[in-house]
Amino acid sequence: MVGKVRLALTPRVNHWWNVPLYVTSRGLSTSQMPYGDRAFELRFDFIDHELVLQSSDALRKTLPLAPRSVADFYKLFMDLLRSAEFDVKIWKMPVEIPDPIPFDCDQAHASYDPESARKFWRILLSVEQVLEEFRARFLGKSSPVHFFWGSFDLAVTRFSGRRAPERPDADSITREAYSHEVSSVGFWPGSGTMDAAFYSYAAPEPPNFKTARVLPSAARYEAQLNEFVLLYDDVRKSPSPSAALLDFCQSTYEAAANLASWDRKALER
Repeated sequence: MVGKVRLALTPRVNHWWNVPLYVTSRGLSTSQMPYGDRAFELRFDFIDHELVLQSSDALRKTLPLAPRSVADFYKLFMDLLRSAEFDVKIWKMPVEIPDPIPFDCDQAHASYDPESARKFWRILLSVEQVLEEFRARFLGKSSPVHFFWGSFDLAVTRFSGRRAPERPDADSITREAYSHEVSSVGFWPGSGTMDAAFYSYAAPEPPNFKTARVLPSAARYEAQLNEFVLLYDDVRKSPSPSAALLDFCQSTYEAAANLASWDRKALER
């Protein structure tokens, strides 16, 4: 819901970069969003466990994060926006999940675990610092380190500078996201079929990418995903988790850039 507000109010940026949220010292934020002659920000605070609305005219409103149904949260959230005189219309259907239920009809999902939310944010905080260090090594076009609320991953993407081949069968969202050659790396918290993991992929994928040697040794190529994967637990248990993650980021990028003949001398520090 919060991400959909950002989508509704901000100008569309290449590769949908106006959509994600950003990691903060207390949680996740939309950053400021324009609304007429005002602006406002929505922040998930995972220390005090509240959703904070902060406006440019010093208005501050909060909504507690607590166990309640999606439908109840949706009503309270829209009431919060209207009480601050922000009239925003969003599509009520969730995306990128199986069997979606419109927000205002979903009484099935009603959990909120404060400790799990806090732990997840702390992981994002640690991962973001490593991804920012990795991003800083690159001189070419690069995305911010940002959190996609649909796929629920924290990612950073590097670009070769060349357009990618057209994807005639892809939907408009995918065509925009992959209009240019990329090497992307990120963290995903997992699902019922896969544990939390770091991933890295190239699009389009160059020949022999899947058999490239990458670091650390625990990393592997998942053919079903077309990505290199490194389990979060393998990083967490390593002598230096930051170094292990940086090795993964750098080695998978180098495999993609070398095999696709990127101009690395011009793109890197």
